[in-house]
Order: sequence, then C-alpha cells, then structure tokens
Amino acid sequence: MVTPTRVPLQTLVLLCFVVHPSRPVCVDIPSETDAVLGKSMKLTCISCIKRDEIKSKTHVDWYYMPNKEKDAPPNKTHIYKYDVDSPVESDGPFKGRLEWNGSQDLQDVSIRIINVTYGDRGIYECVVHRQFEFDSFKPSVSLTKEIKLTVKAKATGDAAALYSEIMMYVLLVCLTFWLLVEMVYCYRKISKSDEQALDTALFTSALDLQLYQNHFQLQLVSTDKRLKCGCIVTGLPWR
Repeated sequence: MVTPTRVPLQTLVLLCFVVHPSRPVCVDIPSETDAVLGKSMKLTCISCIKRDEIKSKTHVDWYYMPNKEKDAPPNKTHIYKYDVDSPVESDGPFKGRLEWNGSQDLQDVSIRIINVTYGDRGIYECVVHRQFEFDSFKPSVSLTKEIKLTVKAKATGDAAALYSEIMMYVLLVCLTFWLLVEMVYCYRKISKSDEQALDTALFTSALDLQLYQNHFQLQLVSTDKRLKCGCIVTGLPWR
C-alpha cells in the first residue's frame, strides 16, 4: 500500500519526466524605420527556423546603401557580419557605432546603431544564409530583407498610440459615468425599499393599536354588562 506521503513525491517525479521546458516562439516582425538624431536605433531582422531541432550554420551580412538616385547603380557597403559564433564590424563610417542585438539561437539577427546621424539615412540590407546539416546532404537557404531608414530631429508621436490613448480616456469617462448612474439608481432603490418597509411597519403598528383599542373597549363593555347584571340581581342601584 502506498502511503499518503509517497504519493506527492511520485507525482512530482512523474511531472519532471513529462513536462518539457518551454521554448520561445519566433515571430517575424518588421523593423522600425524612423530614427531620432543622436539616439540609438535597432534594425530588426528576424529569420525564423521552422524546425529548431535541425542543426544549422548561420552566416549574417549587413549592407548599407545611400538613398539611390534614378539611373544610378547602387553603392552597397558591407558594414557588419556574424560568422563562426562571433560578430565582426567592417571598416567604414559605422566603425565603432554598431553592436550586435540578436538572439542566441540566431533567429533574431538584428543590429543596433549608436548615436544616429543624418548620414545614416538610406537602405540597410540584411542577408541571412543558413546551411543545414543532415547525414547525406547539406541544403542551404538564404533570406534578404531591406530596411529604409529615415532620421528625424525629434521623435514624433505615433498616431495609432495617440488614438488608443484617446479612446482609453473616453472609455474611462464613460465607465465612470455609468458607475455613477448605477450608484444613484441603487441608492434610490434602497431608499424606496426602506420607505416602503417603514410605511409597512407604521401601518402594522397603527393596526395593532386599533385592534388593542377595540379589544379594550370590548372588555370595558363586557365588564359594564357584568357589573350591571350583578346590581340587578342584588337589588343595588347601578349608578
């Protein structure tokens, strides 16, 4: 027979074998494109791996292109790379102003620009190359993303965030007004119930008093009749 003390221990051991550690979910989101002068800016580049149990080698290259003009060949400059588990900055105008902002599993291969200047405006290209390791063959896949960055002197408010904030305040005012109306309604309902209860109690008291008076009068009449009858029998004057 299993004792009650051993049952929780066995359950705990079973849970340790059944429950697997959770893994983060990869979500491919677009990068922000509006940078503020003198601030830092994250260039988001996400390349999700559908089957993370498969081993792969990942190589990442970042390129920068100024805003290209019409009928002009693109001037692409290599500014950053991630290879052999280590990020490397390339020589150029971004030297010392770039830092790795990706994840350990290399699904997020983003970088961050420190101290943004007006000269950082342009198109940034993220190229992700993965080579998967199978027993017999090694397939590869490449992904390219472009980010068109603009630089502003001051941060501008997000229209969607402003609209959401306004709607939040409007909803808060409506809920407060509704709560006030409900409180007034409940107060009036309770007051009316108390008045009805008081009227009922007063009516009951008045009715009881009237019954008591009627009963008392009946007792007086009965007593007078008995006294009168006694005087008649004894021959004594009644009054």
